[in-house]
Amino acid sequence: MKSNRLFQLLTIAVAIFATLAFSPAAFSQSCALCYTQASSAGHRMIEALRSGILVLVVPPTLMWLVIAAIAHAKRNQFKHADQASGSGSDW
Repeated sequence: MKSNRLFQLLTIAVAIFATLAFSPAAFSQSCALCYTQASSAGHRMIEALRSGILVLVVPPTLMWLVIAAIAHAKRNQFKHADQASGSGSDW
């Protein structure tokens, strides 16, 4: 029963990812000015553009990973504190 639920969730996640990743809107996000500048630029400008993309993508990704790791580490902290107090409420 539990593996069936996991399979359903995995199937839904893959379907959502495929819908978002392969939609036409995902491929049409190129700015005309950026495209013209990059195509007419030299090697140094293309490298600067790549570096700029990394600067804009990497820090938010790392922040999200740190927040997710902290949330994962603290996920049972309150559950254990309630059981230790012996409050007797089972909800």
